[in-house]
This record gives sequence, structure tokens and C-alpha cells, in this order.
Amino acid sequence: MNDLQLRPAVEADLDDLVRLRDDAARWMLARGVTGQWRPGELDGDHFRRIMKDGEVWVAQDAERIVGAWELWWEDEDAWGPRPPTAGYVHRLMVDRSRVVPGTGRRLLRAAERRVAEAGRTWVRLDCLAGNERLTAFYVDAGYRIVGSKAGKPQPGGAPKSFTLLEKAVRADSEGPSR
Repeated sequence: MNDLQLRPAVEADLDDLVRLRDDAARWMLARGVTGQWRPGELDGDHFRRIMKDGEVWVAQDAERIVGAWELWWEDEDAWGPRPPTAGYVHRLMVDRSRVVPGTGRRLLRAAERRVAEAGRTWVRLDCLAGNERLTAFYVDAGYRIVGSKAGKPQPGGAPKSFTLLEKAVRADSEGPSR
């Protein structure tokens, strides 16, 4: 696990990001999580747009990309207009066939450090309402449930309802930098 390189995604990573997202969607579907992600739902253009307006980070082992997350600097669809005090983590994903348990938590901590480095004091995220396993993952990582959002627009799909979570962060630890 210590041999993972964390870095901002580049254009050459788009196919790997789509592969990782589709594999994560298949993993969820195989475990009965049917309302969250579907394979083929997002393409390289989605990640390209996020790279332009926010950040996409990847975790790479010696051979390939094995994890990623999106970091947005606003998310009005879920959180409404807010002052610029937060970073919004989306699509945290790992290649479960190639990483050790705990890698998702490690990537989440890296995203939190990046938000703090940017001078923001909150990390916010959302997860599909009713996905108790994912909600528990975030609560165990120190997030607190602060609300819900019904009918949030989705890239490549119909609007869905989400649980909103947040965590305070500080800029006093090492992490990925840009």
C-alpha cells in the first residue's frame, strides 16, 4: 500500500478512470447495490470536464491506476449555494482486485488533506440514500450526517436521493499537493 503514487489525473488517464468506475459499478451491482452506479454511465468526457472545473486524483501502483476520486470546489446541486469553505469529494473508487483493505480510507484521507491545503475547512460528500454500508464507511471515517437531498441531478442518469455528510479538516498534515 505504501507504494501507491497519488497524483492529479491527466488526459492519458481517462480510459483508466472509466474502467475503474465501471468496475466499481459492477462490484456494487454484484452485491445488490442497484441504485448507485451502472457500468457505461460515465465516459472520458465526464472526467475531462471535472479535470477542467475541479480536480481528479488517481492512485497508481507500479503497473496501473488502482484508485481515484473527484474533488469539486462547489456542489450546488446537492448543497445549494455555499461560501467557499469546503471541498466536495465524489466518485471515490478503488480497484478491489488490486488493492489491500483500507485503501479507500487512505484515498479519502488524501482528499481531506488536499481540501485543507486549499484553505478550506470542510469536506463534504454525499452517498445514495439507503446505502447503509457506504454511509457507515463515511461515518466510521469521521463524517457526520447533516441532511439529505432528494432529486439531485445525475450525470448519465435520472435524479436520485442522497444522504449528505461532512467533516471538518485542518491544514496541518502532509498530503497530495498540486
